[in-house]
Amino acid sequence: MNWHAIRAIYRFEMARTRRTLMQSIASPVLSTSLYFVVFGSAIGSRITSVEGVSYGAFIIPGLIMLSLLMQSVSNASFGIYFPKFTGTIYEIHSAPISFVEIVCGYVGAAATKSVIVGVIILATARLFVDYHIAHPLLMVSFLLLTAITFSLFGFIIGIWADNFEKLQVIPLLVITPLTFLGGSFYSIHMLPPIWQKITLLNPVVYLVSGFRWSFYDLADVSVGVSLAAIAGFLIACLVAIGWIFRTGYKLKS
Repeated sequence: MNWHAIRAIYRFEMARTRRTLMQSIASPVLSTSLYFVVFGSAIGSRITSVEGVSYGAFIIPGLIMLSLLMQSVSNASFGIYFPKFTGTIYEIHSAPISFVEIVCGYVGAAATKSVIVGVIILATARLFVDYHIAHPLLMVSFLLLTAITFSLFGFIIGIWADNFEKLQVIPLLVITPLTFLGGSFYSIHMLPPIWQKITLLNPVVYLVSGFRWSFYDLADVSVGVSLAAIAGFLIACLVAIGWIFRTGYKLKS
């Protein structure tokens, strides 16, 4: 394993984040703060609590998960697509590094940036509502697993995309709707029985439910099922990237 190459890619991606702080950090945090104002104040004044938790505190895990999914996918997909777009991908091809090391560098940086955004949002939430974290170790585990898994998924999207439209289509048309319909702002138990069953087909439900359980011991599905879901998606992404590596797929500009 060429750790120098991994560190070089990682440091380059993190340096790009420092150069674009407004876009990388400030923008998602500001957007999430607006969610707190709109949902926490406007809707929270009508929905005082959900299963014994104030509505403002109830939506914190969902808002963090929304930002985490979007940032993980967009950071990783753009990170590998941009060198293809500019043609600098040939510098990576000419370096004595393997595909595994490229993945570790780009995915590691994307996951790190997403976790930083998630932690900042968690700290910012304290300005709006009081909350507690019942299982901090499990919360951190969900945070890291989700960031790594969806960064791997974003990396796959970045390899597949050959234009900016394809780069944005899955995050905007798939991940965002699934997150909004995945119980980020409500409990699925508030839905009619038929819609509860339909909602269980949404994989994001299991991520939000498990993450919320780590805060308040509240879950729409079993926390074991949530962990199995994120682990299964992680394995699927690793298998997909492994297939790409085994078939000798080359990054093309």
